[in-house]
Amino acid sequence: MRAAIYTSKGPAAEVLKVVNMPVPEPGNAEVRVKIAYSGVNPSDVKSRAGIASRTGGYPEVTPHSDGAGVVDKLGPGAPASLLGQRVWIFNAQWDRPYGSAAEYVTLPAAQVVPLPDAVSFETGASIAIPLMTAMYAVQACGSLAGKTVLIPGAAGSVGFYAAQLASRAGARVIAIVSSDEKAAIARAAGAAAVINYRNEDLVARVQALTDGRGADFIIEVDAAAHAPLYGNLLAFEGKAIIYGTNNPQITAPFGPMIIGFVTMVFFIVYRLPPAALKKVIDAVAEVLLLPGFQHPPTAIYPLEEIAAAHQQVERGANAKVLIRL
Repeated sequence: MRAAIYTSKGPAAEVLKVVNMPVPEPGNAEVRVKIAYSGVNPSDVKSRAGIASRTGGYPEVTPHSDGAGVVDKLGPGAPASLLGQRVWIFNAQWDRPYGSAAEYVTLPAAQVVPLPDAVSFETGASIAIPLMTAMYAVQACGSLAGKTVLIPGAAGSVGFYAAQLASRAGARVIAIVSSDEKAAIARAAGAAAVINYRNEDLVARVQALTDGRGADFIIEVDAAAHAPLYGNLLAFEGKAIIYGTNNPQITAPFGPMIIGFVTMVFFIVYRLPPAALKKVIDAVAEVLLLPGFQHPPTAIYPLEEIAAAHQQVERGANAKVLIRL
């Protein structure tokens, strides 16, 4: 089979290569999935670049945790009902060396989820990390009816989903973006107001849009950038739901945070506890069938152009980047 690998960390064009590998065989309670599309996420790119250590020091890695395809073989103990099933997958390259950037991948049966016939493989490969992350973040907020939610990066895949989910749950969404193009994407996802942080004062605009109260929640893609401002961005008893940062060190002002009873909640979608994982997957299954539920636009590359796909993710382009197998 064709697969992408890297054996050292570094720039995409230097370390990624496409090779021929044996087709893997599923082990106990595993299935084999013939991959149609593999999803590229920022965490995949950071791991390959050496910015994050998620890949666990394996001597050879096939990247990407997300994907969609068809189960074509079962290992001993895997549910017979999965054979021939269209599925989306998650955590394919979490605590494992071989992910979804290959024609076939084997993984525990618990990490494949039936994909409705009405949902395309392209969408199936787009939803695991982005939609699961957004779903958990919105669930972590609790009741959102009448609440205000700040969403930095609302034009990105996670932010786009989070804006939709929060808006559908009754929240007023304020999107934080960096361009007019991204502002239009955020509004399409349900944002009631948009702040361009490149040419507007973020704190002043949030205060103005909330009558000086601050937002009830922030669903955070870059804690390093915004944590120093939480005391002024968030209302009393406000909560930051944090799934990302562009710098491993974050700081927050003690005085405004303690006076404001601000809570910071950290999570990583790869390690959701079993009960939370089930709740998220069940909710994803429901929203996939909702009329009018939107997915980010896609940018699709053949496997041989995987380096260019990684480079697009690094540029922060307004699309969900996929590899077509």
